[in-house]
Amino acid sequence: MTLARQVRRSLYVTLALVIVLVVVLAGVVFGQGRRPLPQTDGTLEVKGLTGDVEVLRDAQGIPHIYADTRGDLMRAQGYVQAQDRFFEMDTRRHITAGRLAELVGEPGVETDTVIRTMGWRRVAEQELPMLQPETRRALAAYTDGVNAWIEEQGSPSSMALEYTILSLSLPEYRVEPWTSVDSLAWLKAMAWDLRGNYTGELTRAALQGRVSDTMIAELYPAYPTAEHVPILSGKDWRPGGAKGGSAQPAQPKGAQPKGAQPTSSSAPAGSSAPAGSAAVLDTAAAIDAVPALLGRGEGIGSNSWVVSGERSTTGAPLLANDPHLGVSMPGIWYQMGLHCREVSDACPIDVSGYTFAGVPGVVIGHNRDIAWGFTNLAPDVTDFYLEQITGDEYLRDGRLRPLETRTETIRVAGGPSQQITVRSTGHGPILSDAVPSVAAAGDEVEVEGRATSDYAVSFAWTALRPTTTADALLGLNTASNWDEFRAAAKDFAVPSQNLVYADTAGHIGYQAPGQVPIRKGVGDNPPGYVPAPGWDSAYDWTGFVPFDELPSSLDPPEGLVVTANQQVTASTTPFLTTEWDSGYRSQRIRDLLESDEQVSPDKMARIQLDTDNGLAPALLGPLLEVELDDPFTEDARALLRDWDGRQPAGAGEDAAAAMYFNAVWQRIVALTFNDDLPADLQASGGSQYWQAVTGLLAKPQSGWWDDRTTAGVVEGRDEILRRALVDARLDLTRELGKDPATWRWDQLHQVTFRHQVLGGDTIPAPVRGLVNSGPHPVQGGSSTVDATGWDASQGFAVTSAPSMRMVVDLGDLDASRWVNQTGASGHPFSDHYDDQVDDWLAGRTHPWPSSEAAVREGTEQTLTLTPAGQ
Repeated sequence: MTLARQVRRSLYVTLALVIVLVVVLAGVVFGQGRRPLPQTDGTLEVKGLTGDVEVLRDAQGIPHIYADTRGDLMRAQGYVQAQDRFFEMDTRRHITAGRLAELVGEPGVETDTVIRTMGWRRVAEQELPMLQPETRRALAAYTDGVNAWIEEQGSPSSMALEYTILSLSLPEYRVEPWTSVDSLAWLKAMAWDLRGNYTGELTRAALQGRVSDTMIAELYPAYPTAEHVPILSGKDWRPGGAKGGSAQPAQPKGAQPKGAQPTSSSAPAGSSAPAGSAAVLDTAAAIDAVPALLGRGEGIGSNSWVVSGERSTTGAPLLANDPHLGVSMPGIWYQMGLHCREVSDACPIDVSGYTFAGVPGVVIGHNRDIAWGFTNLAPDVTDFYLEQITGDEYLRDGRLRPLETRTETIRVAGGPSQQITVRSTGHGPILSDAVPSVAAAGDEVEVEGRATSDYAVSFAWTALRPTTTADALLGLNTASNWDEFRAAAKDFAVPSQNLVYADTAGHIGYQAPGQVPIRKGVGDNPPGYVPAPGWDSAYDWTGFVPFDELPSSLDPPEGLVVTANQQVTASTTPFLTTEWDSGYRSQRIRDLLESDEQVSPDKMARIQLDTDNGLAPALLGPLLEVELDDPFTEDARALLRDWDGRQPAGAGEDAAAAMYFNAVWQRIVALTFNDDLPADLQASGGSQYWQAVTGLLAKPQSGWWDDRTTAGVVEGRDEILRRALVDARLDLTRELGKDPATWRWDQLHQVTFRHQVLGGDTIPAPVRGLVNSGPHPVQGGSSTVDATGWDASQGFAVTSAPSMRMVVDLGDLDASRWVNQTGASGHPFSDHYDDQVDDWLAGRTHPWPSSEAAVREGTEQTLTLTPAGQ
């Protein structure tokens, strides 16, 4: 046998062995992947049930549960959610308890340190005994259902494929029983990602001393009330006066906030209290250490609106909602129906909608009488305080007071445990202890007459106080009219939301709930505009705005309510925030609704898919007027001359123009702002920057236009616009080719649904390919109604998007429509892991049956849960 033939034979044998190995491994993975898939047909015994429960699933695997008692309904909800989403639930509880390192090892330590410092689970433990008895019973029953499933499964490998993969590095991991506090702690995560935008406070603090007060005011212009209508007009709602002391100092009409530094009689002699020092800048490192569970950044918002029967083609109210949150696999929401077979005082639940896996009840949806939707109100509910610390004491009104301290032990899978000491002042935990870089931030503070190394940064946040939000969620599920709806909303403490309402009796309404702090501003600035001196109690919170003084309206004369994170009212009383979304989405929705005398359910759904770019009318003119002596760039700019502002997916003139416009915008944002902003707070390019640039276009010599990186040259507006046109042309030529006509917006604007634990770049590609979905081309963009947000400092990839879409028809609830972002299941080998992705991308929705007859008509699988032992 020749050498060549021997080599070929060896190669054939090796190849055959490789093929066999691949087949075997594929079989193992496939077998392990399908092992945790739940039983969804037939009969199962479940510990703790008192009677039979039916679980009916439709073509998308969405379950509707029917039971005779409230307790059995909650037990079955816990059991079924564990069947489909337990790994997601387990990951969430590890994060919210500050125990992520127990699941993922050393990479979770920083996250655990920050969350332990804030004490999310400690607050949840304090909340449990405060809740109504019925809420505690619901939580306990839900917990029983989850634990019945855990006990039934036994080993982690039978619960989720993820445990099998993680066992390669964490072989000792064991699943603990679920608790009621695990459910409550998740509400802290919801509040964290939906709190008021802290980035503005940090950015303004960092800019003080770097740019002028005028430039700061230009970056944060006042809300354009005349152009973008607030949620409620003066006809819809008027302030209830200063009853309860809720009136707060407001920004003077027509004035812009100033970066003033107020003096304090209790501060050390010869010093002034820094209103916006760099001591808080690195606090962003601590905050960013917390995973974005619902999403993060300027794109986190939502659309919801409701029209009265007089304004709808059905003669009954219509309600739409599509919360804009982070993108993940599985998606944030879990669709579900919860039904008492006979609705009564003892068993009052007949509701369906979107739930959080791990929390009993429905968060957004409708029952047989009312429907409701959420968008983020985002009042300013967080404040940063600079603290003067000496040893184990901090300065307070001229006296030293003892810090509160506690020790936390962080267990680390595969490594030694770590201990941290958590310190707190009367304002809250000291975040500068949580991340080493934050502790060094105090060295940058320039305060005359005091050693700067003694400064620390504390954090005040409404969610760090125990509240009764869990009561509100279950109260919304059983409310049957406006008064009961408002009574439930009164308990909705955090996160504060815009609640839209409609009922089958024909009413529509709006309610702003939540704890909104009452406090004074720093100097001439409104409250929360810049960090406050912690040693002066004059800057403390003095209470919360009473619920009856928060904006509310039943059957507004306009016959519609539009909420898209814009200003709630033009009134400055009560003070809510200065950090509104700038209102491009909300005004576009309102314009589309008012373009017809009556609105159909189909039009409600079409509006959710609108991709009109609200910045285009202001920016296109100046871009087209810039002098260009550059045929190569002019070839691309020609795309913009007939562009109508739409940002579609697919090929075509509009898609090419949208790609170029957004590339130019990205360059404008970077050239105009990033040379003045800190490296870790670069401009995102969202609605705030739309509004800022719109104002700066009328100020061609503003300091923002100057590029400080070009020594000896002072640029103006036209030079920056010209440079952006040129640079964007070069960028896209490198990325997409020389011919602008072939460019498409969705070639770079794409969404990837990533698994939270196994979907990152550090995970081997075969595993990522198994658990992630995408990238998928998408339409829309930041601050469009179809809000597929992107961050200009990171690229064009989607960072937030509509997490679901729904349209509720109060005249025929079974005619309602809905779609989720990914699918009902959290198991990668399930048919329902990502079976709604294509419909979500295309803007299609599914029937949303809620009556028993309609649910049974669409049922494809029926599982009967029976009491164990019968």
